[in-house]
Amino acid sequence: MEKKYNNPTEATLDRIGGKWKTAILCLLAEQGAMRNGEILRLLSPVTQKMLSQQLKELEAERLILRTVFPEVPPKVVYELTESGWSLRTVLDPLCEWGKRFVKADKPE
Repeated sequence: MEKKYNNPTEATLDRIGGKWKTAILCLLAEQGAMRNGEILRLLSPVTQKMLSQQLKELEAERLILRTVFPEVPPKVVYELTESGWSLRTVLDPLCEWGKRFVKADKPE
């Protein structure tokens, strides 16, 4: 059953809200395609379990694409879909604001 939303903001936050989803989207928008381990390292202290869950949810929302390369060991790469890239106008200001906030919060 498809969820019904009362307003567009609720629909947006349902798809990209949460502690790690927006961070993942910002990272992929800035860095391009990335492997799981790279994302995990850059988003520390996220756990592997939480990262996997968030990646699956973003994939289910068709915001990211998961590509498995037939190698041994298997190589898996995540990247933004066209729909994910369409969030760039929203993500860029959020990511930049966060960078300024973190920088301002650090003592010199």
